Amino acid sequence: MHSSIAPSADLPAPESQYDLIVVGSGAAALSAAVTAAVLGLKTAVIEKAPVLGGTTAISAGGVWIPCNHLASGAGVHDTPEAAWEYLRHCAGACFRPDLVAAFITHAPRMLRFMEDRAAVRFSYAAGRPDYRPDIPGAAHEGRTIHPLPFDGRRLGAQISRLRPPLREMTFLGLMIKPGPDLKHFLNALRSFESFRFVARKLARHFRDLIVHHRPMDLSNGNALVARLMLSALENRADIFTSCGLESLEVRDGRVVAVQVTTADGPRRMIASRGVVLATGGFSHDRQRQQQLFPHAARGQAHHSPVPASLTGDALRAAEAVGARLNLHQRHAACWAPVSRIPKGDGTHVNFPHLIDRQKPGFIAVNRSGQRFVNEASSYHDFGQAMIAACETEEDVTAYLIADHRAMRRYGMGAARPHPLPFGEHIRSGYLIRAHSIGELARTLNLPVSEFVETVKIFNEHARAGHDPAFGKGSNLYNQYNGDASHRPNPCLAPIESAPFYAVRLHIGELGTLLGLDIDHRARVLDHTGHPIAGLYAAGNDASNLMGGDYPGGGATLGPGMAMGYLAALHAARQIDDATDPPILG
Repeated sequence: MHSSIAPSADLPAPESQYDLIVVGSGAAALSAAVTAAVLGLKTAVIEKAPVLGGTTAISAGGVWIPCNHLASGAGVHDTPEAAWEYLRHCAGACFRPDLVAAFITHAPRMLRFMEDRAAVRFSYAAGRPDYRPDIPGAAHEGRTIHPLPFDGRRLGAQISRLRPPLREMTFLGLMIKPGPDLKHFLNALRSFESFRFVARKLARHFRDLIVHHRPMDLSNGNALVARLMLSALENRADIFTSCGLESLEVRDGRVVAVQVTTADGPRRMIASRGVVLATGGFSHDRQRQQQLFPHAARGQAHHSPVPASLTGDALRAAEAVGARLNLHQRHAACWAPVSRIPKGDGTHVNFPHLIDRQKPGFIAVNRSGQRFVNEASSYHDFGQAMIAACETEEDVTAYLIADHRAMRRYGMGAARPHPLPFGEHIRSGYLIRAHSIGELARTLNLPVSEFVETVKIFNEHARAGHDPAFGKGSNLYNQYNGDASHRPNPCLAPIESAPFYAVRLHIGELGTLLGLDIDHRARVLDHTGHPIAGLYAAGNDASNLMGGDYPGGGATLGPGMAMGYLAALHAARQIDDATDPPILG
């Protein structure tokens, strides 16, 4: 074990006493814990699951922070006023000036704090634009930053407590960073430089599997959680897993303790400065889904790829002591299309489609055999379009379509690119193959003439690099996720190389956006709009300061980390209640 890491007890002691108790272990929760511990508060983290990291640990790990010093150091110009204007347009009538001002002011400070006083390190994503680059105030690069890779050996024995990434979203178990790393993997058989890069990565990866029985070269959200874990442990925070929140205890109007469930029965944990709720939202709370998701309310299925432990425990505990949800948001969740990978035991893995549908040679069609969306738009906007297109259908489903050249060049869902085999996905029915467009329509039970005509019209325009129907490849964000080596449009190619393939898409989400109403210091509000003393919320447990929209890569992790930081600052009495000045665009 790393010599500076203090071992954590397996279970909290009965009537254990802390200054701050953080519920959850994703980026928002661990940011609160790290900040509090660095500032000298006796801090505990409690996590319901047996492993740490929540959704963050299986995510790409992008963090959206306007005006960050990493981008400015690289010569990228951004202003608070531009960020304000962009968020105001994205949020519309759900814009919260108090939360946005707090975020824009303090998020860059949080980043500096994590780099200067903890082990958390990032790099800015060169060339990665906001999701809506044509809206006033949008940035063409710089606001999304990525965690630097992390050597898991630094965690010592504690690495066994880190949630592994979804194996289906790795390459032979190896986590691949978005951006340049991914491009190297896709070009490994076309470029000697990329081949050498991939060979080195794989050699180290397989060596780690032999020696350590798990990957040690961590990247993406796994690296972010690992860095936060290391920082919390080095600053003497206690971290408890398999320790679920049961209820909050209030005395004289203040939250003073939590009741938790453990393998040895219930425990009471006292918190003198407060409790931070950051458990990741309610993705797997079926009752709340049916109340708040428009398609679930109609009886349509919903399939979330986030950890099954995210069942809204913190929201229920907070509501029981008088907290209110902020339902005034544009969307209830960050929608995303997913495919369902069948497992041998009859279960399925929900696979989010984040990097295939933007590429040339792909389209998506509804059950009428017609396109309904710009396939290169963000997963959130793609999901919105799916929900709207299927409003009168039995379920929210669509089909992702590709020809052989595109499928083998870029991969398709869980089916990996050449030279990796994909026969298991054909045999399981996950990947559907046909020798002609008409045969594919019949196999999918789509109207044959409509589908054939859809592909024909798409192909005619794709050869010229245009998509007059939906504008695929027409903006910077589309182009960033396309194939820069493909001309004239990095997102468009005709679908004409047999055989042809399809994967069925379902509606899912990457996190919920309806959380507890909070103020500009992350304090949870009651039904009168007043703070509940000693109770804070961050991440998806808190009101979404983007107004229920998803405007850029890392637009949940950035605000989550910022509000976790602010909650800890306030609990440590390092920041007062004064309202941050508005930042007017």
